[in-house]
Amino acid sequence: MSSSPSIRSVEGSKREEKYPRQASSDLDDVVASYAPRLHGRSLTAAIAFVAGTGFTLFGYDQGVMSALLSASQWEKTFPETVASAAHPQHATLQSFLVAVYEIGCLLGALSNLWIGDRLGRRKTIAIGGVIMIVGAILQATSFGYAQMVVARIVTGLGNGLNTSTVPSYHAECSSAAKRGSLIMVEGSLITFGIMISYWIDFALFWASGSSAQWRVPIALQITFAIVMIVGVAFLPESPRWLVKHGRDAEALAVLSALDDKPYTDPKVQQLYHGIRETIVFDGSSTGMKELFRGGPGQNFRRASLAVVIQCFQQITGINIITYYATLLFERLGISDVKSRIIAACNGTEYFLASLIAIALIDRVGRRKLMLFGSFGQTITMILLAVLGSINNSATQIVSAVLLFVFNSFFAVGWLGMTWLYPAEIVGLSIRAPANALSTASNWTFNFMVVMVTGPSFQNINWGTYIVFAGLNALIIPVVYLFFPETAGRSLEDMDLIFAIAHREGVSPVQISFREGLPSAGSPEADEILGIDAAERLHRGEGKVQSDVQVISV
Repeated sequence: MSSSPSIRSVEGSKREEKYPRQASSDLDDVVASYAPRLHGRSLTAAIAFVAGTGFTLFGYDQGVMSALLSASQWEKTFPETVASAAHPQHATLQSFLVAVYEIGCLLGALSNLWIGDRLGRRKTIAIGGVIMIVGAILQATSFGYAQMVVARIVTGLGNGLNTSTVPSYHAECSSAAKRGSLIMVEGSLITFGIMISYWIDFALFWASGSSAQWRVPIALQITFAIVMIVGVAFLPESPRWLVKHGRDAEALAVLSALDDKPYTDPKVQQLYHGIRETIVFDGSSTGMKELFRGGPGQNFRRASLAVVIQCFQQITGINIITYYATLLFERLGISDVKSRIIAACNGTEYFLASLIAIALIDRVGRRKLMLFGSFGQTITMILLAVLGSINNSATQIVSAVLLFVFNSFFAVGWLGMTWLYPAEIVGLSIRAPANALSTASNWTFNFMVVMVTGPSFQNINWGTYIVFAGLNALIIPVVYLFFPETAGRSLEDMDLIFAIAHREGVSPVQISFREGLPSAGSPEADEILGIDAAERLHRGEGKVQSDVQVISV
């Protein structure tokens, strides 16, 4: 072939001048030089472990405050959080101390709009972990309400960076066939972290004569952060991010290691060119304005779906239970010790229920699980409102059981879904900023729910459940009408689905169920995406050519 095909993202002559060409005899050595330490199942497992540790930390930090709010030593150190008839405003201060963590998470997620694509997935995760360690130290050493507020904001800042990065990183390093179940494991590990925090809170409850009763549970999250930081240092960068930034030889080495095949293998090559096809289709621009672009790429629609699904997770009302489980059981007339035991059992059941989604997500699909969860959550909230209006010993027992039931429906339908779906639905060019915005949506509505819960129960009591029943019911038609199915599709296949839907003027939901769509990276896909024959020739029709450009080391 007379021309010199490039395996770099298309950015014209500037890249031609910046990066020297390598002879074919050097190509194997260049790709091999970037080979990760691990490969195949070992690499996949290591990525899952580090991502899972990040989400265990996330869950632990969410759940740890539940039982601490009514612990004797906590109340002694932070009397502003003790609500009573004499100090009704303390209910708001209590909710604010819990909810201000979400403000930090929101800031962390939004900061990913600027640093996520610049630093890469691994560096962002490591920075998030370091910030969480600083925040945890500040929390565990707090001696006043103001210090704890600042410390929780700092901790949230790190968690916001992690939660807006880890799912994207894991999705970009996973195959289409296993991506759903792997990221659902992350969702399960959120509940695993919550479960651990509940039991640790219960164990330290007996240390009523020392501030270790609440300081130790908060400080233990540092362990998870250290494991995550150390672990990510041994992992490769996301191959999608590498291709996007012109580091093609390194990307090929990572794809080869993930699939445990030579980089010249046709499957590896098609996946690589499918990724590169996305870069060509979306163009080199990655600014905020790309989020608002329509056309065949449908960036605005896809980013909106990512933002909305994260909002939906929070308005279900799940964090009424996650953050206030112990207080809710105490409101049902259960003693403080028994409330802590039941809350810990609730967290354990929550974790076990989340395992069901791992088995179902790639078999049943995303939409059916979301609809199933929303329907069950709506009915449960209605029953909680009805029983709350009656309020006797029998209804209190049933209400306690229904809190377990609500967790089960949520764990199956929504727990891991909102970390999986945004990473799948948006294109590579906007994945970092779109997931930053979607995660910001999660933390914004999380803050709203946690902030209003205390005052809401104080003022309208069981009417709070009616509000959330209505919100859960609203989710059902929106998911049915607007959310395409992503199960079994590669991340690049979703570009095709939206492009075809735009060309035919139909809903992408309809196209997502169509059989026989071409695979990303194929000439048929190029034609649909508007990539012409010259460009297909330029990238070598899916084969690594003898003359390539690679980034200088």
